[in-house]
Amino acid sequence: MAHHSKDLDPYTSPRAFYGSELRRLREGSGLSQEGLGDRAFCSGAYIGQFETGARRPQEELSRSFDEILGSGQHMQRLCALARESKHPDYFADAAEMEQLAHSFCEFSPMLVPGFLQTEAYARALTGAAMPLASDEEVEGHVGTRMERGRRLLDPTGPQLWAIVHEAALRVSVGGSEVMREQLAHVAEVARARRAIVQVQSFAAGAHQLMMGVTILMTFGDAPPVVYTEGAHTGQLIEDPALVAQNQASYDLARAAALPLTASLELIEAAAKEHETP
Repeated sequence: MAHHSKDLDPYTSPRAFYGSELRRLREGSGLSQEGLGDRAFCSGAYIGQFETGARRPQEELSRSFDEILGSGQHMQRLCALARESKHPDYFADAAEMEQLAHSFCEFSPMLVPGFLQTEAYARALTGAAMPLASDEEVEGHVGTRMERGRRLLDPTGPQLWAIVHEAALRVSVGGSEVMREQLAHVAEVARARRAIVQVQSFAAGAHQLMMGVTILMTFGDAPPVVYTEGAHTGQLIEDPALVAQNQASYDLARAAALPLTASLELIEAAAKEHETP
């Protein structure tokens, strides 16, 4: 983690204060991180991530902490403050975990993955998804998405692997110029080897992940997780059996996708199709 909990300034953010209070109450009860984790049915390392502010507090765990530590609803109240995020609530936990991930694998059935989107593409997509939103609200969402893309594509970020269905290359978002720029950007990222990008062609047919976005993340000191997303909703999956099922489905999708060179050629060909004569 970036900071040991004893060095964390509790007044820098609500999350830091949450972590400081959790440590204070835990130590006051004579429990180690592992001891509290055992009682709350999680690992000591997981407790440490909350205490250092690396992980966004969880409502259910905060309720358990209050029960175990005899703190009334103290941790639950702090959790409500610390969970505030610029991301939609259903995605906020996954967004926090991205910053800790060693590897990040995404399957996108209809759209260019968020971390690969250009500003113009993201703006057109957000405007279509939120037709009654103000310009300020749309720009806020676009800015957050651009920040996320820069963070994930940074050389210090996780290893990235994206499988994009061919439909994402064909569905026009924002018009021909926006699509040409967008697909050229994806090709540039692939050529620069900042991410592995494969295309699953229409010829691959039906498959298990075609119903929505699927993201798999692995970590150095924690079990892997899966995030799935549909329209206006998302789910972070940590159950080992379900994570394994999604991993197997992703492996099958990866095997059915075009090789890297053929994928790049198809992306570049699609970009040319959007060029103005």
